[in-house]
Amino acid sequence: MIGLWITIAVLVMFAGIAISVYNGLVQKRVRCQSAWSQIDVQLKRRYDLIPNLVDTVKGYASHESETLEAVIQARNSAMSANGVAEQAGAENMLTGALGKLFALSESYPDLKANENFSQLQEELTTTENKIAFARQHYNSSAEVYNTSRLQFPNNIIANMFGNFPNQEFFEIDDVEQKEPPKVSF
Repeated sequence: MIGLWITIAVLVMFAGIAISVYNGLVQKRVRCQSAWSQIDVQLKRRYDLIPNLVDTVKGYASHESETLEAVIQARNSAMSANGVAEQAGAENMLTGALGKLFALSESYPDLKANENFSQLQEELTTTENKIAFARQHYNSSAEVYNTSRLQFPNNIIANMFGNFPNQEFFEIDDVEQKEPPKVSF
């Protein structure tokens, strides 16, 4: 009889550990999803600013249609991207296209002095900072989740249920963006 009680106690203990591990993994996975949704919120804001910026530039540099079209095309690609890796690639392309657009503004002093352009540029810069913070938060959440998912005994529970996939990191693929900016006087 004592052996039966010990067996029941051990089974209850293992069930409690399994439930605790499962719930912990769910909580970390939800944090990753929440962090990703914060990136989406900031990207939506960025996407909403870009048409206004392009329209402002059109008024001053209409013959620079290739650059303007590249920005719009990159924006559309980024908006339709699915998954972390595809989104990161599309965002890198958009960042490059926006960089060319802002470089273009240097050739047009009237555009550079335009109050609407300056305001949009400032809003976009602020949004870019928020996106960078959201990406950092997502990557931190993904790191915590992935580490937890791979640790013993969590890995047993994760593999047993099969609904705890690895979270991809939001990484910069563009080598130029990884390099620190060059400053010269």
